[in-house]
Amino acid sequence: MKATRVLYEGYVQGVGFRWTTKRIAHGYDVSGWVRNLADGRVELQVSGEDDEVTAFLRAIRESTLGGHITGEHATEIQLATPFKGFRIV
Repeated sequence: MKATRVLYEGYVQGVGFRWTTKRIAHGYDVSGWVRNLADGRVELQVSGEDDEVTAFLRAIRESTLGGHITGEHATEIQLATPFKGFRIV
């Protein structure tokens, strides 16, 4: 299992970023959450098999959201408890 935290920068709030991310997540065997941050970025935490997480993150970049992203910073994280489902926080 892989767990990743991604911070997205750009015009990523007010464009349906969280809802689109949640919709995309339903096509992959991943779990986690997405939320807006007060500084205008969007934070995503996702876990799943390495290839599923990689494909999911690629699908976000290749979706209509890609045009709104000017920066993407991903780091691997350790989870105390596994995520269940995918939700908007």
